[in-house]
Amino acid sequence: MQGDKSENATVRALQKSNVSRYIQLASLFRQHIESGEWEVGTKIPTVKELADQCGVATMTIRQSLDILEKEGLIVRYRAKGTFVLERPRHDLWCEVKTDWSGLLIARDNAIIEILGDERNVTLPRGDNYIGNPAPAYRHLKRRHIRDGAAFLLADVFVDERICSMIPEEAYTTVTAMRLVSELPGQTVSDANQIVTIGSADLETSAQLNISIGDPVAKVRRMVVNQHGDVILLANGIYRGDMMKIEVKLR
Repeated sequence: MQGDKSENATVRALQKSNVSRYIQLASLFRQHIESGEWEVGTKIPTVKELADQCGVATMTIRQSLDILEKEGLIVRYRAKGTFVLERPRHDLWCEVKTDWSGLLIARDNAIIEILGDERNVTLPRGDNYIGNPAPAYRHLKRRHIRDGAAFLLADVFVDERICSMIPEEAYTTVTAMRLVSELPGQTVSDANQIVTIGSADLETSAQLNISIGDPVAKVRRMVVNQHGDVILLANGIYRGDMMKIEVKLR
């Protein structure tokens, strides 16, 4: 009876999301391995058993297992079954700082790629913005990479009126906040950071080399000058399996 309740809960959970069933199931099965429910070296249920448990077609189960096999988490043997090869690897090295000085520090050994560069664009709409939008912005799409792995995708908007004061090489070497932290004639009067948890869409999965629906942290940072103008907006998306947030309470 308890097993039936669990299976029904799985079916209901799958039906609530717009994410493809096989992607949801790949995430669920990955959690089974990570938690130890499916131990390394053990055989997992058959495709037919999993299909019955999850209320989906056997083809959907095979698609989800294809993902885990490509990730190196399972191995499938003809006539023998599917076995857990290893647990998912998580390297939580990327700490999102919660103080101003911390946000000015670049990641060790990180490379910043410029994926796009537009001039004279307007600030994207958003809720709870602080300050007033400038007439126009320079919009850079940046990807941060460390040891060959992309960990952050960012849209950076810089007030066009101050762009000439920023060395061009800075856009590929320093954090977004440092771009505007020490400019002549500009005083930071207000700044904030908002972190929300989400899941990777198609573009994010492609740019960060993760699966659609994988957890990500979305970070919005905004800087306002002494005139009340928004001189910087940075919208970042961090890989959830590489980042952590630590807040000092005392």
